[in-house]
Amino acid sequence: MCLILFAWQAHPRYALVVAANRDEFHQRPTAGANFWADDPSLLAGRDVQAGGTWLGMTRGGRFAAITNYREALVPQITLEQSRGHLVRDFLLERTAALAHAEVLAGQGAAYRGFNLLLASPKELAYVSNRGAGPEAVSEGVHGLSNHLLNTDWPKVHVGRKRLGELLDNDRVEQESLFELLTDRKLTPGELPANIEDSLVREQLMNHYFIVSPEYGTRSSTVVLVSHDGDVEFVERQFDTDGKETETRQFRFSIQ
Repeated sequence: MCLILFAWQAHPRYALVVAANRDEFHQRPTAGANFWADDPSLLAGRDVQAGGTWLGMTRGGRFAAITNYREALVPQITLEQSRGHLVRDFLLERTAALAHAEVLAGQGAAYRGFNLLLASPKELAYVSNRGAGPEAVSEGVHGLSNHLLNTDWPKVHVGRKRLGELLDNDRVEQESLFELLTDRKLTPGELPANIEDSLVREQLMNHYFIVSPEYGTRSSTVVLVSHDGDVEFVERQFDTDGKETETRQFRFSIQ
C-alpha cells in the first residue's frame, strides 16, 4: 500500500475516516477483504504468499494499516519477518494501540522499513522502524505514503487538502473518497529536499493511482467509523489495466 489518507477525530459524525490505496506486484497472490475463517472477528484482505495483511479491522473496533518505508536497497535481513504480520498480530491482540506500538519499537530490526497505524477504541498510534519512536496521532487530517507520517510528498500534501475539503460535508460519501483514490490527474510537483538522493525520484512522484502490467494499485479501501461505533468497510479491486473488477462492502457495529 502506497497511500493512506485519514482523518482522526476531525468530523462530527466520524471518529475515523480512511481512504487507502494498496500498490503491489500483480503476480503476488492476494485474497480480497473478508472476515477470516480462522479468525472470524478480523476483517481484512490477505497476502496469500506470507499470510499477513496490509489493512484490516475487527468487530471489537481495532484498526491497523501499514506501508513500506521506501529506501535504498539494504542487505537481506536473515531473521526478517513479513511486515503484514504486524497488522495481523495487532488486530488479534488486546493491548492498547500506543502500548503495542511501544513494544514494536524494540522489535523493528526484525523487519524491513515500515510505517504502521494502530487504532484501538479512543486511541490512534503511529510507529515506524525508521522514525524517532511511537507517537499518539493528533486529531486532524493526515497522510502516509512510503516515508514518515505526513512527509510532504505531492500526493500526500494534495491528498490531505482534498480529504479535508470532503470533511466539510455533514456526511462523507464513500464514492467521493474512491474518486480521490482513483484520480489519475494529479500533477506531481517537486519532492521535499530531505528525501534521499539515492532513491528513484520518478517513482516517488507517482499519482495516487498506478497502472502498469507488473506493478500497480491492486485495491482501494475506504473505512468510515462513526462516533457511535458503526463501521463501513469497502474494498474495490482493480486489474492490470486499472479497471475495477470487484467491490466488497461490509457494515457492522463495534461490539
